[in-house]
Amino acid sequence: MQSHIVIPWILETADWIVFIGVLAITIAAVAYGNFRKKKHLSEDNFFDLLLMGRQLTLPLFVCTLVATWYGGIIGVTALAYDKGFYNFLTQGIFWYVTYIIFALFLVNKIRVADAKTLPETAEYFFGKKARSIVALVNLTNVIPISYAISAGILIQLITGLPLGTSTFAGIAFVLIYSQMSGLRSVVYSDLVQFFVMCSAVAMVLGFSIYNFGGPDFLQARLPQNHFKLLGDDGFWAAFVWGIIALTTLVDPNFHQRCLAATSPKTAKKGILLSTLIWVLFDLCTTFGAMYAKAAIPTAISNEAYITYSVQLLPTGLKGYFLAGMVATIFSTMDSYFFLATTSINYDLVKGRLRDPRFFKTFGVLIAFTTFLLTFGFEGNIANIWRLFGSLSAIVVLIPMTSSYILGKRFNDNDFILSTLIGLSLYLLTELQLLTLASQGNSLYLGLFGSFLGLWLRTLSEKLIHKAQ
Repeated sequence: MQSHIVIPWILETADWIVFIGVLAITIAAVAYGNFRKKKHLSEDNFFDLLLMGRQLTLPLFVCTLVATWYGGIIGVTALAYDKGFYNFLTQGIFWYVTYIIFALFLVNKIRVADAKTLPETAEYFFGKKARSIVALVNLTNVIPISYAISAGILIQLITGLPLGTSTFAGIAFVLIYSQMSGLRSVVYSDLVQFFVMCSAVAMVLGFSIYNFGGPDFLQARLPQNHFKLLGDDGFWAAFVWGIIALTTLVDPNFHQRCLAATSPKTAKKGILLSTLIWVLFDLCTTFGAMYAKAAIPTAISNEAYITYSVQLLPTGLKGYFLAGMVATIFSTMDSYFFLATTSINYDLVKGRLRDPRFFKTFGVLIAFTTFLLTFGFEGNIANIWRLFGSLSAIVVLIPMTSSYILGKRFNDNDFILSTLIGLSLYLLTELQLLTLASQGNSLYLGLFGSFLGLWLRTLSEKLIHKAQ
């Protein structure tokens, strides 16, 4: 197989028909969701826009949650191509543990505030200032920079257009359909994208085994470190991804789907079913990327899985696979666009601007901002995940999970102190101005600072009470 190919040159008419057909079905699904939208009174518009009127049934819950979680497939397969099973640990196992914790211990607690968003829940436990801070952190975490980069890379490979033009086209397409009828649009597009993306990655693994054989083929052609969960890293370096995975406990996508579900029981079952599907999906992408490494060891990491797959698959299925890759990325981009717009329109702005009628206007602003920010990370998707995942972990994880688990209501000052101490220790360590920990341990120190700031007032009051 060739390490670099011009994809448009090897696609035939049947591939284009299948590819365009899948996109057309996605748009049809969105139109159907818009048609199903119920009319509400003006004061209830946000309830339908943000939570689909809490009509998210189990099948729809599973499809939208699974589809939303895999927009970073290019980054994930690049990591598996370079490091093998390390990808399954850092992008898989750590996350499965978190999903199960969320399902078993948090699902029943996140509706206690009867809120529509995670920042609104933060207001219930802390105060209005906490709500604004969480909304800002959410905004930085859900602006879909990495997914826009992934979409640009994929569209560039498919069409041959320049990367900037490809990225802009992907953002524009997703923006148009994701703003049609709020969460409903996202959910019904995810319904189609779920089936296409799952079958596409399974198909690649199946054809790989059929053409090249099983594990013996991989073991003969890959470095031994590709079969080690820790790869070349030590445990604590790899466990940084475990901490980032814990941010799922305060992830706005998870919260929104659970708040939109017909009941907490539906959400709990949905997360557990989704976790099983995620395990299978991750096995397909990890092994598929390892087959790509074995077959074309000199390919560019970000392009390797796609380059390998379109050479592996027969005519017609090439188009279906590419549609599956587009579906995987777009199904996450649409949710992130939606949540970023929600952070502004519902949680940050006040007065007349806090109105569903301005939702699309803020969506355009988020899309334009996303496009500009894609030029700032030089295509390094993993770095984006680390940066914004660490920010979310330090600011939101400790305060919100403490409130959920203990059922304790703190105040704004506790939250602000937690944020200031946690971020200060993290940034000082990242900039190597603080030598208490190495740069690689900055996240751990930031989390310690967050915990210390949150409980400082409570511990001080107890000590003063004992002293008296």
